[in-house]
Amino acid sequence: MQLTSVAESLHDFGLTPNHVSILGIILAVLSAITYWQWRLDSFLLILAPLLMLASGLLDALDGALARQYGEATKFGGFFDSLLDRYADSIILCGIILGELTEVSWGLAALIGSLLVSYARSRAEAAGVKMESVGLFERAERIVLLALVSFISYVWLDALGWGVLLLAVLTNLTVIQRAVYFHKASQ
Repeated sequence: MQLTSVAESLHDFGLTPNHVSILGIILAVLSAITYWQWRLDSFLLILAPLLMLASGLLDALDGALARQYGEATKFGGFFDSLLDRYADSIILCGIILGELTEVSWGLAALIGSLLVSYARSRAEAAGVKMESVGLFERAERIVLLALVSFISYVWLDALGWGVLLLAVLTNLTVIQRAVYFHKASQ
């Protein structure tokens, strides 16, 4: 099923792009709570990434819905971007609070994730396009966390190591974007 057909279904159901964005952040919060409370039942290590992936899917759908039905607005783009940063932060906090990673690794991944987005936003405000620059944009971060989460069901340390990898790769992406911006702004 393509994004456009799912977007049509959401539109037929009466949902706006902002409604879809709000549903996405709700799923991200549920994912974070699930990561935090995983000790209640190890199956939550399967549920948490499923909720995160569903949240990421809704993030793609809100934009598709806005474009398909001519409902794209400056506020909608701002709102979506803001909620994406909250979703990323909340999920990593859930992983940290669930003691599924070292605190320092989780904080480094959180900082890197936020700065990847900030670097793009700041560069584009200065007139330098930054889309697809660097290794780890949001979709790649979600996929990595989901993958290591599923593995953590059978090898608990996988999530911690995945967060460390995320910390390295997000901060490397920030450096890549800084170098790209430096060259492009000369």
